[in-house]
Amino acid sequence: NDLRMHFVEHSTPSKKNIPVVLCHGFPHTWFSWHRQLPALSNAGCKVLAPDMRGMGETSVPKDISAYDVDTICRDLTGLLDYLEIDKAVFVGLDFGAFAIYDLALRFPERVIAVIGLENPAAPHNPNKPPLAEYREMGADHFLHINYFCEKVGRADDDLLVRIDEFFPKVFWALSGEGNYFDTFKFPKETHYIDALNDPPSLPWNWLNIEEMQVFIESYRKSGFTGGLNWYRSMDIKWEQRKPYENVSSNIPAYFLGSENDVDLKGFHGDDPISLLRKQFPNLRAVEMVSSAGHLVQLEKSEEVNTALVRFIDDIREEL
Repeated sequence: NDLRMHFVEHSTPSKKNIPVVLCHGFPHTWFSWHRQLPALSNAGCKVLAPDMRGMGETSVPKDISAYDVDTICRDLTGLLDYLEIDKAVFVGLDFGAFAIYDLALRFPERVIAVIGLENPAAPHNPNKPPLAEYREMGADHFLHINYFCEKVGRADDDLLVRIDEFFPKVFWALSGEGNYFDTFKFPKETHYIDALNDPPSLPWNWLNIEEMQVFIESYRKSGFTGGLNWYRSMDIKWEQRKPYENVSSNIPAYFLGSENDVDLKGFHGDDPISLLRKQFPNLRAVEMVSSAGHLVQLEKSEEVNTALVRFIDDIREEL
């Protein structure tokens, strides 16, 4: 797919291992899953954690159109082809969740099951592109999506220059202990970093200084353009998803959210699980993790690992 993709594999030798692909969002890399890799490997999985297109050590296409649905799906099928894997369980968080849902609808023969974290199916307005909706939503106050998409180039540079501030601030704001919605109190012209509350000093009870530095150094090297292009391509993805508006898949699906997730509360409508169930009527489990936010795999790693193993064991019985 004209892409150099970096991925991390964690597995113990066994022909019975179930392939599991962990797909992250922004601002993340494969390292977002570093606490899940050994747990899933020990549970009999061949675990693959790629750096998604434009992030980490994977290639960073500059063209926004290179972050469309079809291309992202081909990235994932290409990873399976490279490793000679017929099909896998796909786990996705944030943009990674939407990527695995898109994949399951387009290439069901390559997907054993989908497990979505935090992001179920988002409301889809067939009459208005999402970036137009976000411009209306943030007409009178700051909204990070508009900052990313209306300041192409500037947002990329601003975040990179202040990267050591950005990561602690945004991770804390997205966590169950932070409050992302405080950013709405600021004028829409505000710099994202200035709209975020100051976090407590590291280490936190769910993340240490060394772990935070891994994320910072990864984006210091790759820059932010690739990750931000996932937002900037939303209208392109919207057009590509139109033919699948009424398409459903009987692939087994599972959802794991958290009670304090800003994304689930603020950007998914009133009943997002019903939308996910419409796409995936074989939705077998919906579970919520208490006292956690959008970074649930880091904030509540043991609970997430236990749930993922339980979901995969449920699938294993049918293979």
